[in-house]
Amino acid sequence: MVDADSCCVFFFSVNPSDLEVVKRYIANQHEHHGVQTFEEEYRAFLEKHKIEYDERYIWG
Repeated sequence: MVDADSCCVFFFSVNPSDLEVVKRYIANQHEHHGVQTFEEEYRAFLEKHKIEYDERYIWG
């Protein structure tokens, strides 16, 4: 379980042909998350890829 003082790190592989897109996304992440929260984006990612999840275990 993750407590409020912990930091979570996620690792994903990136196709080399998408590297520049990923770099731009990371560079603009602060602005992007002003529109959509990390939680909203992560839920959308899981749903897009049809990954089953239980929020009790994702957010702690």
